[in-house]
Amino acid sequence: MQIDDHPTQADLALINQGLEAHAQEARVEPRNHQPLTLVLRNADGHMIGGVVATTVWGWLHVKELWVAASYRSAGHGAELMRAAEDIARRRGCHHAMLDTFDFQAREFYERLGYVVFGVLDDFPRAHQRFFMRKALGTDDDST
Repeated sequence: MQIDDHPTQADLALINQGLEAHAQEARVEPRNHQPLTLVLRNADGHMIGGVVATTVWGWLHVKELWVAASYRSAGHGAELMRAAEDIARRRGCHHAMLDTFDFQAREFYERLGYVVFGVLDDFPRAHQRFFMRKALGTDDDST
């Protein structure tokens, strides 16, 4: 076995192809995995926020959301999330998921309609990680 901390794009593509083939063998719906990255810039062109996500199996998976400290509480995070959700809906997504920590933005996501479905204690130590989901208002609105 060889551990590689810096896989090539070809390595990552092969892993993805293997997952797709396994899902097909199991007769699972097409994965339709697509990256989704949005960047928010100020009038000077400087990046002040962004969201890194993917869409896969009808779900938006938000991996990271960041807004520069001096631009927070001005609606930019909500704007980025709405934009990502809109793109996900256009891609056929029916739900969204994300995770956050007790020292981050749980209440922010709850205001956007996300609900906690799981909690991981002591990650990091003495803190909690919250797993959240939201129906995106398509044909299948069940949470």
